Amino acid sequence: MKNFQITEWCARFIREQITEGDICIDATMGNGSDTLLLSCLCGKSGHVFAFDIQEQALISTRRKLQRENAPENYTLIHASHTEMQQYAEKESVSCIVFNFGYLPGGDHKLATTKETSVPAMEQALSLLKKGGILSLCIYSGGDSGFEERDAVLSWLKALNPRKFLVIKSDFYNRPNHPPIPVLVIKL
Repeated sequence: MKNFQITEWCARFIREQITEGDICIDATMGNGSDTLLLSCLCGKSGHVFAFDIQEQALISTRRKLQRENAPENYTLIHASHTEMQQYAEKESVSCIVFNFGYLPGGDHKLATTKETSVPAMEQALSLLKKGGILSLCIYSGGDSGFEERDAVLSWLKALNPRKFLVIKSDFYNRPNHPPIPVLVIKL
């Protein structure tokens, strides 16, 4: 059976987007799955900047990248995703990935919030080159709450349609506040 998780749905579009030599950002590295994907896709001549505020995320990601023999084309940064503009030039990045919520297997009290996520996405848009994409996995409900989801969706709806194409999808028949996959393409 195929994997129909939100991260795999987004990964299908990411695989089509990234080519050898691209610069990518994993804004919320978590346990490193997206960092690994980006690293493999952009190859030895590309680079991935991955951010997380939790030391455990950096440890898990570093282990995963080493275990999977990922190219040594990444920088793991123990900082908020609001710091990404310090690491990449404007209009230089092909793909930026966000997974909103908490670290899988981590402390659910430590999660992304609207206060940092919306400013981080604003930065991300300025870093994307034309044709670049933001991949967003929006988790809500339970202990993640709904404030961040609602703020992110409101912010996305207000983006200038002449500059950005926003594609929002649903896991329509899944119960209990399923995650929301979104792609933003810079036109």
